[in-house]
Amino acid sequence: MVKSYYYDFFTRGLIPGHHYWPVRMDDKCRSIKFAVEWGNNHTKKILDPIGKAGSSFIQKDLKIDQVYDYMFHLVTGYSKLLKYKPVVPDNAIKLCSEIMACNVSLCTMPPRYDPQTLNSIVERKVNSIEQVEKWEKDFFEKDILNVFMGSNA
Repeated sequence: MVKSYYYDFFTRGLIPGHHYWPVRMDDKCRSIKFAVEWGNNHTKKILDPIGKAGSSFIQKDLKIDQVYDYMFHLVTGYSKLLKYKPVVPDNAIKLCSEIMACNVSLCTMPPRYDPQTLNSIVERKVNSIEQVEKWEKDFFEKDILNVFMGSNA
């Protein structure tokens, strides 16, 4: 996954090297080349668990209820930014399909992380990305050395 300036609501929960393989924004081609080379040599040991963890994240942590919770809180937050008070037109009709429950209580979001837990998560992500970048650097330094030494290893 390429680091982005923009994030989906769920990407903050993904851990590089655990749920996905990070790709550098500033040098995508070399980063992808390294990921392919490295992945070809570490499939069972590393990539299979990453794929399983990524799939598990989607199946367990990205359920439709959580998407609805996020959307509710997003729209509620945006509504606080409105400069006017919306008014329901007199001829409006409230619609409620049988699939959707109109009388449900408001959704709840999980509590915020305490500062120590949040710092731990951020540190884990940074360390994971730094580790991959170190592996990339070592790989390409070895690759360049092989070119100069006349080896194709």
